[in-house]
This record gives sequence, structure tokens and C-alpha cells, in this order.
Amino acid sequence: MPSRHATPGSSISAHRPAREAAEAALVEHYPALVRLAYLVLPPALGRHRRVLAAHALVQNSLAEAPGRARSGTSRTGTPPVGAALPGQRSGERTAHAWLRATVVRAALRPPRRFGPPFPLVLGLRLFPRAGGTDELALDRALAEAAPATRAALALRTLEGLPADATARLLASAGVADPAAALRAAERIGAASGTDVETLLRSAEFDPCTVHTRPTDLLRRRRHTRLAALAGALLLVTAGAAVTAGIRAGTEPEPVASPAAPTRALDPTALLRTPADRWADTARVDLTAWPARGAGTADTALLRRALDTWARGPGDGVRRTATPGTPVSPPAEPPRLLFAGTVDGAGVVLLYDGARLVRYAEPRDGRGPAALDLARADDADVTTGAAVVLTRTPGRARYLLAPWIAEAAVRDLGAPGTAARPLDVTPDGVTGPVPYDIPSTAGAPGRAPGACAGVTALQLRSSSLIVEDHAFLLADLGELAPAHLTWTPPPGAGAPARAPREATGARGLAAWARSACSLAALHGAGVRSVNRWEYAEQILPERAGRARWVCSRVDTWEGSGRAAVSFEAPGGAAPRPVAELPDTAACGRFGQHVLAGTYWTARSGTRYLLAAGSRRLTGVTAGGAVTATARGPFLTARATGEGPVRLTGRLSDGSALAGLTGLP
Repeated sequence: MPSRHATPGSSISAHRPAREAAEAALVEHYPALVRLAYLVLPPALGRHRRVLAAHALVQNSLAEAPGRARSGTSRTGTPPVGAALPGQRSGERTAHAWLRATVVRAALRPPRRFGPPFPLVLGLRLFPRAGGTDELALDRALAEAAPATRAALALRTLEGLPADATARLLASAGVADPAAALRAAERIGAASGTDVETLLRSAEFDPCTVHTRPTDLLRRRRHTRLAALAGALLLVTAGAAVTAGIRAGTEPEPVASPAAPTRALDPTALLRTPADRWADTARVDLTAWPARGAGTADTALLRRALDTWARGPGDGVRRTATPGTPVSPPAEPPRLLFAGTVDGAGVVLLYDGARLVRYAEPRDGRGPAALDLARADDADVTTGAAVVLTRTPGRARYLLAPWIAEAAVRDLGAPGTAARPLDVTPDGVTGPVPYDIPSTAGAPGRAPGACAGVTALQLRSSSLIVEDHAFLLADLGELAPAHLTWTPPPGAGAPARAPREATGARGLAAWARSACSLAALHGAGVRSVNRWEYAEQILPERAGRARWVCSRVDTWEGSGRAAVSFEAPGGAAPRPVAELPDTAACGRFGQHVLAGTYWTARSGTRYLLAAGSRRLTGVTAGGAVTATARGPFLTARATGEGPVRLTGRLSDGSALAGLTGLP
């Protein structure tokens, strides 16, 4: 059977358009072509360079058009033998299709440096307007995807090309496996949770409508004075500069070498991120944190921190490490995030690309130093938004990410109480925040069954990163607080819902009912916790509606756990139903759940209740109670007590084992 996707040699041949037609098509379709180039170009360029590069590629595409004598191209516009371009859709202008293919080919293999006409911008940084959380999630997925995958998604979604035409265009551009790129693009679109075309057409991905901000104004005068010297140096190093070309907007990680361990312990070799890097990078994580604090030049303090990290146990230093965190010394110079005095202690915060390390020594010399290590790989705009600097009895201070614009503190047990603004120094150090392991206690103004002493940080990201994005973090005794999200109950006929931030009234009310569950997670290396209200069941005897909740806990080491609970109306504390210690259930790769428990009505009648997620079409109970029901809910009288086996039937006909935890 012949392949669906054409190889480069079998693409449909087409003549290059006349230069006048190419110029007209460029003017007409310029915004769409620049957006296409922007999406395909490497996100590692940073937003500023990526915007300029996208415009440069489109503007330089005319250099490929007839009208200028080029090697291998005649003035009549006839391509050399063997040249090929994908076929166009019916009625589409050939010039536009030719420009589109040219832009995609150039963006997939961008030149190491751009010649004229390259847009020149001095003293300003350009970046598209920040979108919402959906746009941010899609941007992160695209940053992790291969260039061919980004191209396939843009061509299919924005340009409306069918799969076969997209495959031919990619093949003609040199993509080895267009089919794999198309499949990967489909997965990204399916995982977005929102219409991916709407997201790609949003301002987040529009390099033609940009915001500007100045570069470092304070350093311009010094730069002017050094201009003559810089010009001389450029003349000397011009040859090297030509080979450097466009480099990634993020600082490259050092390459391992035999001398790396020695260099890794040199405080002068610590990596330091420029203060404004966070606003123009594709990696909004701990690598974008600048070095802050009054002690960043304290070489002695930095050396003691590095030496302590390298020595290992047995030196009288109090050491801790979260589960799954290697305690080995750094192999390369780590990144300096903070150094200074906080609450009477000299504190150094380091990041080696996978681990956060906090060194603290009492300034008065009383007591041992402390070294704490924690996994922090793949941190993002939320899980990399705050790090604990000091924790003293009853309170803690945090260092906030440079992209945090607003900070507040709220009591999870009192969702109706407004968040209290939190003082933050120019270096990003917060004022003291109440901290204690949660304990069950009633208090006026708290939700029934809620916990006392569950404090959460409520942070809001800068609009330069993501628009109108607030989120909750809970300190669970780690260096990095855990991200709290929630997934609301399914709506009638509505598509599956994705986890969302819990800063709205409903999300806060939901977490008030789950605040007590956080106490068991202290010290477990928790990265995030999502409260999924997967079903609402009508109780018999007109007793109201009960909620079925599956709380998903993901850790930094990659494992996850899930706990199902039953929440009866009337404010009773949630009843644990089942726990799964190491599972994909209730997460992205385990989207189906079924659980059951006994419940006693006010009349004294006992019932077996079971509820499943939205894809269940039937539930069967066996054992102490035998019953069958259509749909995701089952309610049956129970004459006794005993083990019950639950089996759910999914819409595709497969079976799902239920969770009960029943004796």
C-alpha cells in the first residue's frame, strides 16, 4: 500500500510565482505568515528575538522569489529540475502557498544569523501580549514539542491544510517523518482542553501586535561610554560573531568536563541570571530567577554553602532531603538565586537544574548550620513561584519569583474571609507568614469540618507572563510550596473539565472542605494537589446531594497517589472511602473512577451508594449487596454489611474496577 505521506521527491511540482504576485501575496498575508513563523521558530530564542526572527524570515522570503538572479533559479521563475512544492487547495493563490512553504522551510531550519532586512530595535524589548492559563499551558506544550510538530499544528489549525497536504509540505521542507509530526500535533490539540485554533489566534501568539518595554535604563550611559571600545572589539571578533548567529534566549547549561567538580565549588563560577530575563524567555521557571539578596557578593558565605553541600553527612550540619532527592554535590556550577541575612540567619539558595538547595547558618554562631535539598526539576510558573527562605516556630518567609506581581495570605478554612495583602521587599522576600501543621478545630467563620491553621499563599503573575492568573500555594514543609487546584463537577452535556485555579468562590469553598487532608502530606515531596469533584449524587429519602471527590497528589519524584472521599450534605466532615498509594488514577492518565460506600439515612435505613465519573454507562455491585444500575450512579438498600465488589462499564464497553474500602 503506498504511503499517505509524500516523500520530498514526490511532492507536487509548482512554478515559483512572478515577483509581483509574491509581493502582493506578502502584503496581503503578512500577519498570518509572521504568526506561522513565530510558532515554528524555537521558543528558546526568547520572545523578543523570536518576534524579530519571525518578521525577518517573512521579509527575507521575497529573496527567494524571481526578480533577483539567484543560483539555480531563472528570471522566468522556473525552478530547477527536482525542485518541488506541495500542492495547493482548490482556489488558493499560488503565490501565497509558495510563500507559506518558503516560510515554513526557513523556520524549521533558521539561519545562524539574519542578513538584511533584519528588523532593528534598540533600547526596547518586544513581546506579544500575555494570554490566560490555557494559552500559557499551550505555549509550554509547544516549547517542549519538536519544530516539525509545531509546524504541523500551525498548518493544520491556522492555515487549514488537510493532513495529506501538510505532510507533503513538511516533507518538502526536509522533515524526515511528517506522519509522526502530525500525530504529535493532534495530541497537543487534544490535550489543550480548549479550541486550539482559538488559542493559537490569540494575542499570546501574535508577533504583529506586541508590547514594548525599555531595556536596562541605568546601564545605558555606561554602555554609551564603552561604545568606542565595543566597536573595536567587534572588528576583532567579527569572524567569531558570524558563526555565533542566533543563540537561545536562555542561558545554556555548562558542559560537563573533568574539572567540573572543582569548578562547581567555586563561588565566582556560580551562574547568575540577568534581572530582566524572566520577562523574555520561553522557560518561566527557576532558571529565570535572578540572583537576589544583599549577600550575593559575599564570597565567604557562598563558599561555605558550596563546601557544606560537597562534604556530605558527618560534619555536624543538620541535613534534610525530600523523598527521591539525590544528596550528591553539584557536578557543575549551580545557579545562585539568593544570598543574604533573613531572620538572623545567613541564607544561600541555589539551583542546579534539578534540585533546590538551601543553606542556612545562624549569624550569632549559636546552633548548627542547616542544608536542605529538594527536587525542583520541571518547575513552572506556579510550582516555581515561591521558595521557603526561613521557617521559625509559627511563621515562615518566602522568596517569590520575579514574575509575581501581587502576593496575599488566606486561611483555607475560612473561604469567605478576604485574603490579607502580604508585604514583599524589592528583593522578593515576603513578610512573615503564619505556618503550622494543620489541626482539626472549630472556629467561628470556618466551613463545617474545616481545619484551623491552614494558611495558603495567593499569588498573581505579572501580565507580562500570563494575563489575570492567580493561584494558591500551600506550605507542606518543603522548600517549594505545593500548588492547589480543583476540578468542578461535570456539567450536563459539558465536555470533560480540566483542573483550574482554586482562587474563585467555588474553588475556595471546595478547598475549605479538603484543608484537613493536607496535614498527612507534610514532608512527602508534594508538587501539586488537585481536588476533583467527579460526581454529585442525589441521596435517597430526599436527603440532598452528596459530593464524590478524588484528590490527586503528584510528587516531585514523579509518583502520585489518589484518595476518594464522600461528602454528605449538611457540613459533615468528608468520609474517606479509598486510598491508592502509587497510581495514575484521578489524573491525566487515569480519567475514570468508580467508588462506593455505605450510608445511613435519617430514617435508619442503610444504603450502598456508588458513583462514577462521566464516562460510565453502568454500575454493578456484587457481594454483600447485589444490584445493577444504568449510568454512573447506583443506590441500593443494604440489609447487612460486608465486602462489596463494584464494576463499572465505560462507554467503549470496557470494564472499570470500583474502589470501596468496605469491610
